[in-house]
Amino acid sequence: MRALLQRAARASVRVEDEEPRSIGRGLVVLLGVCAEDTEEDATWLVRKLTSLRVFDDAEGQRSLSLAEINGDALVVSQFTLFASTRKGTKPSYHRAAAPEMATPLYEKFVALMKVEEIGQVQTGEFGAMMQVELVNDGPVTLLIDTKNKE
Repeated sequence: MRALLQRAARASVRVEDEEPRSIGRGLVVLLGVCAEDTEEDATWLVRKLTSLRVFDDAEGQRSLSLAEINGDALVVSQFTLFASTRKGTKPSYHRAAAPEMATPLYEKFVALMKVEEIGQVQTGEFGAMMQVELVNDGPVTLLIDTKNKE
């Protein structure tokens, strides 16, 4: 799994003509699933991103986690995180998991996020066209890959 995390002051996602699903201070998680991913990847990633110290404390030091600030999370499926641009000018998405495999892992990830001791968890809709808006706070943007645990 790959997650592009953006620390947000606020964010929202709109699916077609529905009302936007919004969060306050927290993380926007763009989540990509590849064919080799498992539920263990989802579990590891949830633990990692809820405990990352990317929020400022009273002294302005990045020493607080999403859990410690009771921050919100907006999770949006993003198969394009597995794009390959090695050949030509048209990205290839062959590494991204097929929807029948990716959907249950995305849903597992969201379910695991919802049981964490954090604020609200909002989501986009897997496979839908969406518009995401966010105010990136910092900006702080991190890429986490469960196959390359740096």
